[in-house]
Formats: sequence, structure tokens, C-alpha cells
Amino acid sequence: MKGLFVASTGQHVGKTTTCLGLFSGLKKRFSHVDYMKPIGQEHVEIKKGLSVDKDVLIFKEHFSLKASYKDMSPVLIPSGFTRQFLDKKIDEKELVDRIKDALKALHKKNGFVLVEGTGHCGVGSIINLNNAQVASLLGIPMVLIASGGLGSAYDELMLNKTLCEMHGVKVLGVILNRVLPEKKSMVEHYMPLALKRWKLPLIGSIPFDSFLSNPSMKDFENLFETRLVTGQEHQLRHSKHIRLVATSVETYREWIAKSQLIITPANREDIILATLSKHWDTKIANPHDDLEAAMILTGDHPPRHYIIEELQKAHIPMLYTPFHSHTAMKMISSFTAKIQTEDVEKVNEAIEVVEKHIDFDLLDQLLRE
Repeated sequence: MKGLFVASTGQHVGKTTTCLGLFSGLKKRFSHVDYMKPIGQEHVEIKKGLSVDKDVLIFKEHFSLKASYKDMSPVLIPSGFTRQFLDKKIDEKELVDRIKDALKALHKKNGFVLVEGTGHCGVGSIINLNNAQVASLLGIPMVLIASGGLGSAYDELMLNKTLCEMHGVKVLGVILNRVLPEKKSMVEHYMPLALKRWKLPLIGSIPFDSFLSNPSMKDFENLFETRLVTGQEHQLRHSKHIRLVATSVETYREWIAKSQLIITPANREDIILATLSKHWDTKIANPHDDLEAAMILTGDHPPRHYIIEELQKAHIPMLYTPFHSHTAMKMISSFTAKIQTEDVEKVNEAIEVVEKHIDFDLLDQLLRE
């Protein structure tokens, strides 16, 4: 058994989250497991001259993998890559060789390799290296991940499965992710009936976990392309509630609750000071307790210096953006948080939630067959 290729039916389905749980479970069943992302779109610079796919960094650091970055992330597609490819400035055979050589190097330890694709099965078609083509090139079977549901999930699975068949890729089964709790029993009853037409099993049904979709302040730094002004030590703070405050301070005081992200104009100093007052009241009542507040201040004018100083004293994470509050809220509403290397709490949550809802005995059987 060489490995398993994991692809999704679309963006924001939770492929990397699912791969974390899959990797953890496979490690308990195989003597050695490695991870590979053949085609990377979003990359980070590790050191000068060395960039790798951001998901590779998560797996390498969290699981303390010994494989080289070069083998785990053989091909990156930065801005302008596609145009260079079409202009024949990039050698297609060299890309193919790089991917094949990487898998060969990972197999030297006679282990199992979990290969994570990029997006749905058609991603990469313009450079002749979509997920189905790469899985075919590597000669390994695939598991498809779809967003939890029935009709729309099945329709998307049909499109991706068809492309896999076109390239001769064996699809072993399906994993549904982010299944709503109230629909879980219905989906687990009817999806296997639908999949019988393709003779495919449902390998896992992973429930929706709000924490995994909950952005941290670091995510908001990336979204607004800025950095925290205060409370940098709480960069990975996740807030349970997000509240746009445009009301009177009297009304707001009744709303203040633990673990809130407040979005308000920077000139609403009455709101900011009311939050600070509640923070210190909480501390006085119990020095070990914390309001766990966070703030995104908006508008044409940044917060005044004394406000920044007070927020810093309280260690409340705050960032400023010149966007107006309603625009900021709209951006947040349409934003999908991705797991980051530093967010160990979220990585551990993903592993725990996913691993317990995948039938590894069934997966092991399918791999051996």
C-alpha cells in the first residue's frame, strides 16, 4: 500500500482538517506515515529561498515529521505561474518528475503516505496536474470529502468522481464533513443508500464543530492585512460571540458578556471604556478570571494614544482597520478561517473530532483490498 490521496468536492469543505484526523488515525495503524501536498497554492517562506505549502508546515511541525520540505511540498504555484506555464517557460515533465521523485523518497522508509490534494478534483487542470491526474500519476487510490448534506453533496461528488474515472483513479469511498447535528442521523441513513449506486461506502460522517470555524485574532490580522495594536500575546484568542456595537453605551453595558469580539468605531471611546471597566470589575471579583474580550476598531481615524495604552494595560487584543464597521462585519461574515500552524488548540480539536468519526477499520480494509 503506497498511500491515500485526499481530495474535496470544493473550497472550504474542511479537507486539511479532515486530513489531520486521518493522519493521526493512520499513524496508529501503520509503522510509518508521511504527509505530502504535491501541488501547493498558498505558501509560506520558511527561510530565505525556501518556501513550502502552508499545510505542509502544520503537519511537519505538529507531528514532528522527519521528511524534507522538498519531498513534502514538491511543486508550488505562485502568482504568474500559470501564465509562465502557458508561455512554455516551465517544463511540464520537470514538474511531473519532481512529484514522482518526492513520493519515491517518502517511500524509502517503507511507510504509508497521506497525500493531500488542492481543492476539488479539477483544480490544476490548466497545468495538466489536477488532483485526479496527480493521483493517477502516483498510482494511489482516493477518498473524496464533501460538505455534510445530501442532494448538493451528492451532485458535487458525482462531478468529482467522474473526473477521477476519466483518469483511471480508484475512489475508495466518501467522507462527509461539517454535518449539522440535527441532520446527522438522516444523512447517515440516506447517503449510504445513494452511494450504493456507485458501490462506494461512507467512511466517515464528521459533525460540525463551531470552534473549528471560529477565527482567531491572527486570522483577522490576515483578513484586514494589519497587525494587533495591543494584546499581541493573545493573537490566538478565539471569541465565542462577535458583536457589532452601534448602540448607546447604556444598552451596550447590558450586552457585555464573556468571550466577545467587539466591532465598533475607534471614536466610540465610551464603548471601549465600558469594556475596560467590565474587564477590571471581572478581575477584581476574581483575579484568575478574565473577560476574554477582543476588539476590532474601525473608521477613518485610529484610536487615540491613551486608549491604546489602557487596552495594552488590560492585555486586550485589538486591531484597527480604516474600514467602516458594517464593511468589516460583512468581511468577517464571508470569511472562512483556515487552520494555522501556531493554533495548536484548533489543530488538536480537529484531530479529536475527525478521528473519532472515521471508520478506520473500514478504511484499512478498503486499502488492503
